[in-house]
Amino acid sequence: MTEFKGTPHNSALIGDIARTVVMPGDPLRAKFIAENFLEDAKEFNHVRGMLGYTGKYKGKEISVMGHGMGIPSIAIYSYELFNFYGVDNIIRVGSCGGWLKEMKIFDVILVDASYSESTFAKVAFDYDEDLMYPDKEITEMLYQKATEKGKQIFRGIVHTGDAFYYDRSKRKPDPYPTIAGEMESFALFANARYLNKRAACMLTVSDKEDMVTTHEERRTAFKDMITIALDTAIEL
Repeated sequence: MTEFKGTPHNSALIGDIARTVVMPGDPLRAKFIAENFLEDAKEFNHVRGMLGYTGKYKGKEISVMGHGMGIPSIAIYSYELFNFYGVDNIIRVGSCGGWLKEMKIFDVILVDASYSESTFAKVAFDYDEDLMYPDKEITEMLYQKATEKGKQIFRGIVHTGDAFYYDRSKRKPDPYPTIAGEMESFALFANARYLNKRAACMLTVSDKEDMVTTHEERRTAFKDMITIALDTAIEL
């Protein structure tokens, strides 16, 4: 039997990664979480700069790893975690553009479904649906943790888009009442569905009309979302 030596995108060995992984898009945000929230964190991956760490949060082993930008990137990293590394649960902690008038920068969103016009799910798994769903139990646990902390959050359907820059004047309205735009959760949920794993997603509003957070703010200022996700992760 050939010894497992990692994948083309992840140098971790079997056993290096916890059963539950918290995944931000930015690998430097993964580094920030590891250094500021985890104890005894050890790096398990830096291939292509996609940093990953395993440590302990409140005494329980948790991993955190970046997944990059867009459907193709998160599709690769989450699939490998689920399929090769024995990961059972992934909680994405990402950024998004807030679309509701009442939303403000740094508001937190809990994703109930992801809509996309992407062909990813069809090409990869022959799924025809344009909505993909998170794990219901984890999603409700995230909501409960937010409630316990007194954090008001938004819930609803988000749009997972393939394009960050596009001609907004030609964009057709979504067929569902989407409340925010991001670029990854549709693929994460499709992978989890196909591999019989569990995934959920929380987002922090980083863009709202003409207001945009800085790279530094996106890396360090999403603490509400991060603590909600970590406090949920240790119960999985």
